[in-house]
Amino acid sequence: MPRLRISDNRRFLAYEDGRPFFYLADTAWELFHRCNREEAARYLANRAAKGFTVIQAVVLAELDGLTEPNAYGHLPLIDRDPTRPNEAYFEHIDAIVERAESLGLFIGMLPTWGKYVTDVWGEHQVIFEKESARWFGEYLGQRYRDKPIIWILGGDRPADGRLHVYRAMAEGLRAGDGGEHLIGYHPQGQRSSSIWAHHEPWLDINMCQSGHLRRSNENWAMIAADYALEPPKPCLDAEPCYEGIPVGFNPGNGYFGDYDVRKAAYWAVFSGAAGHTYGCGSVWQMYTPNRRPTLHPIQPWYESLDLPGAFDMRHLKALMLSRPYFTRLPDQSLILSNRLDPPGKLSPCGSDDYVAVTRDGAPGARDATYLMAYFPLLRSIDLDTSVIASDRLRAWWYDPREGVATLIGEMPNPGHWETPRLPSGPDWVLVVDDATCGYPPPGQGNAGGS
Repeated sequence: MPRLRISDNRRFLAYEDGRPFFYLADTAWELFHRCNREEAARYLANRAAKGFTVIQAVVLAELDGLTEPNAYGHLPLIDRDPTRPNEAYFEHIDAIVERAESLGLFIGMLPTWGKYVTDVWGEHQVIFEKESARWFGEYLGQRYRDKPIIWILGGDRPADGRLHVYRAMAEGLRAGDGGEHLIGYHPQGQRSSSIWAHHEPWLDINMCQSGHLRRSNENWAMIAADYALEPPKPCLDAEPCYEGIPVGFNPGNGYFGDYDVRKAAYWAVFSGAAGHTYGCGSVWQMYTPNRRPTLHPIQPWYESLDLPGAFDMRHLKALMLSRPYFTRLPDQSLILSNRLDPPGKLSPCGSDDYVAVTRDGAPGARDATYLMAYFPLLRSIDLDTSVIASDRLRAWWYDPREGVATLIGEMPNPGHWETPRLPSGPDWVLVVDDATCGYPPPGQGNAGGS
């Protein structure tokens, strides 16, 4: 498989040949630890068929990963010593990585869950210090040097007081793989890696975790904050709300559904993210009736693979790659005025009606060839179309549930335009093109290489 690199403008990910790479991840934290090879093969085939490009999984897993053997009875370390890896355990990981590679998938590989590095939650399971972290990083870097890997440090924990340990692990990874792979950092909920590591030379990708505490969590604000940092680095939400996990971890609040995960995805990407991560409450832990459940899973992982939200993610990727990709930027200034249609009130739990807008072109210039607006609710906005220099526009509604584009029509460019009433249903995407560019319907074709 081709390598990945950071795009020339430092905002996106790209293949080494220059093609855009849309980071569309699924969360499978316990994949290496709980699944046998047949289960892993079933899972990976399903995710590859849905258009995912990255699988996020953990080597030293969260759920008793040091003391509970994998599906073949092997623990990862001898005597819990990170400088004494168990070859049999890693041969199992090798097989899963190779299967992922055969399907065109990258592994977003976390060397360790954060509780083995820091004790901020009082779990008393720390096994890493600076020297062992560097050794383990170099071991993994060498072992997977030639495999499709994106390294992810952190593991749901902050780096307060422990950044030197993560820095050492990153240095080990770089020494082991020769700098072949990108590195991100997965933080705890409501935080971003930029808090600790934005200026660390080893950090290639800023990752935030908007988390599971409430509906309509404003992850767009977290992405916007990271997007504004200097020097620029690609950013994304590496753990938004999971489909099928209780809101606020309390089943009495109900469970997040496909609408919730779509909102998080479109808000993040339209706010400047270089991709997005999907998750499911049963799948991340590979829950089955004979495995200890965590956070109230609804059904086994294999019955949760085809939830609606998992299908919906591919439509986001298709939409973004159907228009020029590397010149895309967020631009909320294009909303001149807005109103709910019909009138309504904001949810007390978040900004349900936040419309996120993205376009191509240079910052501050009037050179766009398209713009897109994501509507989570039925409403109209007065949209600044003067950012598109052409005097002819072509507009579409794009259904983020089905990936179908419906032509609104072609019209003169008035400079500003009150959007028409949305079709029935929940969320929609408005796409307005420069009619002279001849772009295909949104979600079709691939104009993303420009």
